[in-house]
Amino acid sequence: MATRTTAVRLTALAGGLAASLLLVSACGGGSDAPGDGGTNASATPATNALGPVAKATGASVKIGLISDGKSAIADQSVEIQVAKATASYLNEHRSGIGGRPIEMVTCESQADPSKTADCANQMIEQNAVAVVVGGVAAQEAAWTPLHDAGVPVVLYLASAPAIVQDTKSTFTLSDPTFEDIGLPITIAKKAGVKKVTAVVIDVPAAKGVLASAAPAFDQAGLDFEMVAIAPGTADMTPQMQKIAADGGAVFILGNDSFCISALKGLQAVGFTGPISAIAQCITDATRTAIPGGQLKGISLAAAAPLGTDNPSTQLFNAVATTYGQGIDTSKIAGINTFMAVAGLQTAVADLKGDITPQTVAATIRTMPQKELPGSGGRRFQCGGKAVPALPAACVRGGLITTLDDKGRPTTYEVAGV
Repeated sequence: MATRTTAVRLTALAGGLAASLLLVSACGGGSDAPGDGGTNASATPATNALGPVAKATGASVKIGLISDGKSAIADQSVEIQVAKATASYLNEHRSGIGGRPIEMVTCESQADPSKTADCANQMIEQNAVAVVVGGVAAQEAAWTPLHDAGVPVVLYLASAPAIVQDTKSTFTLSDPTFEDIGLPITIAKKAGVKKVTAVVIDVPAAKGVLASAAPAFDQAGLDFEMVAIAPGTADMTPQMQKIAADGGAVFILGNDSFCISALKGLQAVGFTGPISAIAQCITDATRTAIPGGQLKGISLAAAAPLGTDNPSTQLFNAVATTYGQGIDTSKIAGINTFMAVAGLQTAVADLKGDITPQTVAATIRTMPQKELPGSGGRRFQCGGKAVPALPAACVRGGLITTLDDKGRPTTYEVAGV
């Protein structure tokens, strides 16, 4: 188990890396990563997935959502669409919050720190009892005013040390170190190999994550080596020759163009060991450059079980098609928002009496372990019980999928719990 200081540092680095790679993906065209599924939302609605009707009644309770919406950086407007659809579903099938209907209050921050802070202040002024913060660029600008006012904050992923260390009113719904650390360790142990070589894009955030992760590999009984390669390197064959000779497992951390070069290099030297990679590695550009048959068997960590038919995607698709209009369920930001809003409702399902920021926070901190809606079977429990070194984290571990001969995800399994 990593120390508290190490875990917080890894969280900050991993969060910064995820943000930088997301920006590369958003600006670089293809965004069809395995977690994105490659299918549009209007899949056949599985209306029976919604469950029986259990309508909320009485005075409404305000829940907030802060999203960048459509900005110069990226279009995250799906978060707002999904939040509103999810609230409607929860009001009709899950009795809202404490039996009362949810009134979803939204604010677009447009990736601007001052607008983000203003959104937070608007939520406070409107008496929201809790606020979901989406994938905003200025996360701390949203969190700080809400935290200072005692308003509970729910995030899918957090990176700032101040956020992940909060013990009172902050709740994050993913394990921030699983994709970069838990995944390669899990794959190596499953394959029975004793070494992991990380092929990493040579940028400070990426190298920092894995440099700090070395003790975790050591504690797992694995030798660890990091091979940093400059962005834009077309031929990685020289670096891959030594990796193939040493054996073990390979983990690739970089965007899709970097991963294409790494995979071609591994093919050129005849590497046959297990390969894992972050989800941003595999896009339509990767599938075009690397024939699907050669991608078969590569393991990826996934934020959500998109791209396959399973109870989580059936529920998400049913909510999107029943309560929304034209929601693109292939976007990972959509199902992340669904998990956050539905997860908040699940966490406070047992709340009785007055519904205030204080009672909501106290109920979430003391909740029993439950299944996180839309997560592919992951379970969550807040109050510092999931990852003791990161008290705001409510989830430990993540999802792993193996690619098929078309380079698409197969089934997902929960790992690292």
